[in-house]
Amino acid sequence: MFGINYIKTEPSTYIIQYKGGKAVREGAGLSFFYLGPSSSLVSVPLGSDDVDFIFQELTRDFQQVTVQGQLTFKVVQVHSLVSMLNFSVNKRGRYLSEDPAKLRQKLVNLVQVATRRELAGLNLREAMSEAESIASAIKGELAGSAQLKELGLEVINVSILAVMPNKETARALEAETRETLLGRADEAVYQRRNAAIEQERLIKENELHTEAAVETKKREIMERRMEARMAEQERAQAIREAEIAGQIVLEKKNENLVALKVENEKKAAEARAYGLEAMLRPLRDAEPRLIEALAARGMEPAQLIALSFKELAGQAEKIGQLNISPDLLSRLLEQEDAQAH
Repeated sequence: MFGINYIKTEPSTYIIQYKGGKAVREGAGLSFFYLGPSSSLVSVPLGSDDVDFIFQELTRDFQQVTVQGQLTFKVVQVHSLVSMLNFSVNKRGRYLSEDPAKLRQKLVNLVQVATRRELAGLNLREAMSEAESIASAIKGELAGSAQLKELGLEVINVSILAVMPNKETARALEAETRETLLGRADEAVYQRRNAAIEQERLIKENELHTEAAVETKKREIMERRMEARMAEQERAQAIREAEIAGQIVLEKKNENLVALKVENEKKAAEARAYGLEAMLRPLRDAEPRLIEALAARGMEPAQLIALSFKELAGQAEKIGQLNISPDLLSRLLEQEDAQAH
């Protein structure tokens, strides 16, 4: 109505209102009324955006491959971008030029150039197996791109989803891989058989070693038993020798003891003989009658009479006749009986 329009943007959209060639209003997520005939609007998405790409390139060994991936970027300098490309929109928010779409193609072209440079140093197998390293190298190269800086863009991530050869090459690689796998399978079977044979040999060797070890152990046990018996016999012999030695020592001690006893008895006998000799030495030269008189001291009357009869018997040739009355003998006998009782 009267050329007055209303626009409302999302928080992730940066809107700029130009009037008379100058920016009169700008910001993210703005909503406002404006006069359509005298104003122009520029809308730039601030959020990250994904660009899918797929193209064909040659590897170092001149093999054609198809590279498929995705690029993620975002706008970091809005004014730099709108100064290079036309992001003007109408009152419905639709772009008035094809520059936003061309921007995506520019990014794909930059990715393709960087990819070509990376694949030029890789052969087919390396290119197929090193997609992650290729993506990392492309991201690093784009991060330092002067063209992206002029556009006010920043690359967030680059992903290589696949690096695929053409169908003929893929079939050839498949056949080669199949043959390689079959060869590996045959080699695995051969290795398993060899491993089984080797395992059987090891088992037999282990059995022989076990038998040899058992025999050795038995021999060691027998030797130890023999050594134990010999040691026991040696101990018994040592004990017997110790007992014999002890008996010998004991006998020697007994012999010494007996010899000492004999010597002591001999000395005692000699001492007694010396004592008797000393006692008898004064009497050796004395008169027999004196000795008899001394012996008669303290005798009983009957003993004295008997001694008298003995003297008389010694002088029998000098005695003509001797009369002894029975009464005298009876008294002597009665006195003996009385003394006995």
